[in-house]
Amino acid sequence: MKTLHSKMTTQELAHCVGMAKQTINRWIREQKWITEPIPGVKGGRARLIHITPEVRDFLNSTPKLRHLSLSLKAAEPEHSYNTQDNDPVWRQIQDVLVMMTAEEKQRLHLLLVREGLSSFLESLNIADKSA
Repeated sequence: MKTLHSKMTTQELAHCVGMAKQTINRWIREQKWITEPIPGVKGGRARLIHITPEVRDFLNSTPKLRHLSLSLKAAEPEHSYNTQDNDPVWRQIQDVLVMMTAEEKQRLHLLLVREGLSSFLESLNIADKSA
């Protein structure tokens, strides 16, 4: 079963459904799907597609894609948060995030989107060098 996250890039959706990026972009225009710019990407051309029930229904009604059995999932991975509550590092990270201002959170979000997790950890000098 293929999984559609709540928001996906054109490239991610194209890969998931086995279509070309150009086809996805055409569908966005034709079907008037809801999109948003990806923060930190210049030019405004990089977009996140909101995978709404209408988008999922359209994909499931497309003859080439009916066989895929697409499901709508939340964008975050499925796991139990309760097990992490006992992790002191996890609690410290949560505490720091709670204390951050909205502007600081937005800047952190932009940094993570732009640089990715590995670059972020490398800039903190805590990246796993063996990976």
